[in-house]
Amino acid sequence: METLRTPDECFEKLPGYDFAPSYTEVADGDGGTLRIHCVDEGPRDGEPILCMHGQPSWSFLYRKMIPVFAEAGYRVLAPDLVGFGRSDKPTRREDYTYSNHVAWMTSWLEARDLRSLTLIGQDWGGLIGLRLVAEQTDRFARVVVANTALPDGSGVPEDAGPAMRKLYESLPVVKATELGEKFAAKDGPPGFLYWRKYCAESPEFSVADVMRSIAGPGEDVIAAYAAPFPEPRYEAGARQFPSLVPVFPDDPEVAKNRQAWEVLRRFEKPLLTAFSDSDPVTAGAHERFQNEVPGAKGQPHTTIEGAGHFLQEEKGPELAAAVLRFVEQNPLA
Repeated sequence: METLRTPDECFEKLPGYDFAPSYTEVADGDGGTLRIHCVDEGPRDGEPILCMHGQPSWSFLYRKMIPVFAEAGYRVLAPDLVGFGRSDKPTRREDYTYSNHVAWMTSWLEARDLRSLTLIGQDWGGLIGLRLVAEQTDRFARVVVANTALPDGSGVPEDAGPAMRKLYESLPVVKATELGEKFAAKDGPPGFLYWRKYCAESPEFSVADVMRSIAGPGEDVIAAYAAPFPEPRYEAGARQFPSLVPVFPDDPEVAKNRQAWEVLRRFEKPLLTAFSDSDPVTAGAHERFQNEVPGAKGQPHTTIEGAGHFLQEEKGPELAAAVLRFVEQNPLA
């Protein structure tokens, strides 16, 4: 497996991000190894909080929350998924599969031998993190789902796949500046399909433009999100991730996510939903977790006001405070 490693100088003088790097080698499944980066802050004997990011962000997304947790006495681990941040980046988009990402992060979890974890999963951090929870339940003490989902084709007819794929193929490739409008539209194809198409096919794809159109932070922050991708050849993972979401009922990962849901429907450890009030991507997904996961019953589910999809960026301290309240209200047995 051919990989790239972003030069260290790309990560110098990023605003609010001066954490020491920590690395773990895992098997790539193709006879080689991958280096996975992780921010590892706070006391080593502190109860661990695992912060998992999505696409196209990286551990920089949690920079406002990491100090809050560390100062409260918790050990904070914020890994960069393969293809993002300071982690190695396979150059072929075909190497980025949902199963590969679960396998890589499982290997990372086992190499670190982490236990009594509180997971915070947002975007792909939830899609991958919740699979980890389902497959290694004993390692997790609590779960926080934030602007994420675990799609398994629920509510979609099994035979709808071909028609949905035909619709997707017919869609135009829009500009990054048009994505917000597509997500906000009340009728027509779902905005996510345009998002997927843009990432997969647009010759103008840019991580900076994505963060500018969805999160809207200052230009220094946008540049920091784009720092891991100094050239287009580093962007294979950022381009491929939306295509891996099993939105079609005949997607091969649907069955595995259904198996994960079977575990979650028996999951009695505490689970908190902390969704923002203005996320056009995952709006409403919190209801399924609250209704189907036993551990969600009676928890102080939170709506983070004034935030979009990247609620850690826009309301990091507020989200961190909600997580700490949840953890403290649900101490380890």
